[in-house]
Amino acid sequence: MTGIILAGGRANRMGGINKAFIEIDGERLIDRTVRVYRALFGEIIISTNSPLEYLGFDARIVTDIYKGKGPLGGIHAGLLHATCELAFVSACDMPHLSEGFIRYMIERAGREHDIVVPVIEGRYEALHAIYSRKCLPVVESQIERGELKVSHLFKKFKTREIPGDEIRRFDPERRLFSNLNRPDDLKEVIRP
Repeated sequence: MTGIILAGGRANRMGGINKAFIEIDGERLIDRTVRVYRALFGEIIISTNSPLEYLGFDARIVTDIYKGKGPLGGIHAGLLHATCELAFVSACDMPHLSEGFIRYMIERAGREHDIVVPVIEGRYEALHAIYSRKCLPVVESQIERGELKVSHLFKKFKTREIPGDEIRRFDPERRLFSNLNRPDDLKEVIRP
């Protein structure tokens, strides 16, 4: 399985700071994400619109084919360049990625599912999910139609939803899917 890190956001709500390079507990988010991915995946792809910032990483760097299309454009670029049939995708600004939970998701992927996605109280965690390369034509079609919500894919494919009760075994504090969008989020993420 390929691991794809989405690092293409403009970070407007964070004042333009590249969230991947924010340090938490002395480690940059991107370094932590690559470390977790290295334990799980033979191939790591960083999908970004600022490739020069990531040249020092032991990962394949790709940029969006469809510019300005948000996370769906990044997922497309990652899947397009992935050499494996399945890819785990996460955002670069998730400080509580769990190697154990990602392994759990991988074990549930199997050949009968095109997508594996956690669902908390009816909300899909689309930027912490496994996607098959079979999704590419539909992703391209959605982008071309301007339908940029990643969650629209889930009804179009064989999707394995991971419900909250399964997630809570790995995430009793409900921090697993925390990400950094605004400066206040940083305070919440590093709370004791």
